[in-house]
Amino acid sequence: MLNNIGLPGLLLITVVVLVLFGRGKISSLMGEIGKGITSFKKGVKEGNSEIEAAAADDAVDVTPASEPEKDKA
Repeated sequence: MLNNIGLPGLLLITVVVLVLFGRGKISSLMGEIGKGITSFKKGVKEGNSEIEAAAADDAVDVTPASEPEKDKA
């Protein structure tokens, strides 16, 4: 069904959306989507840096020293 839309159908859908919502509403919506994408990318970058920091911390040997065995008498 969606394979047969073509360019005229897309133009008609665009015009209908513009008439229903208006140019201002659509531009503000696109701005909010842009802000969301930017914050998502920032969060992914911060998450990756936290993972790398945790991996660097794990490289240090923090195993506790073994306790000497007690004689069983």
